[in-house]
Amino acid sequence: MSLWQKDQDANRSTTPPTRPQQTSAPNPSRSEMTRPGKPATIGQSVQIKGELSGQEDLIIDGKIDGKILVHDHHLTIGPNGHINAEVHAKSVQISGAVTGNITADDKVEISPSGSVLGDITAPRVALADGSSFKGSIDMERKGASSRQSSTPSVNRDVLVAASER
Repeated sequence: MSLWQKDQDANRSTTPPTRPQQTSAPNPSRSEMTRPGKPATIGQSVQIKGELSGQEDLIIDGKIDGKILVHDHHLTIGPNGHINAEVHAKSVQISGAVTGNITADDKVEISPSGSVLGDITAPRVALADGSSFKGSIDMERKGASSRQSSTPSVNRDVLVAASER
């Protein structure tokens, strides 16, 4: 054994061992879990009965019976979503089926595969070609003066059918 090898062995024993690097990601903080762009999702196999509320955007592809409250946030009803509930959100996009009244502070949008059976209250409403809707629409903006005494209520059943091309 050479003198050089002895010095290397001596250094090896006095040097503290290095820590292994952490391989799993640290747990995200609560604020990171609710950051914009990362909506919560309720999957296709999930069924909820009762009140569902949250403080973040929400995508529903399952079945909900009851009430959905996501004030100040966006709600998406996916193509497999079946909702039998009163709904209140900042905006609502519907690709599935909703039975119940919908109130949105900004907009309700029904896609070609979406259907709604109930009343809609929102300043902006969009019904895509092929969507299905039966109920009434109230598009009075928040903070607008009440015109109920001078303007008659309009209540119509509307079915938007896909055009043949």
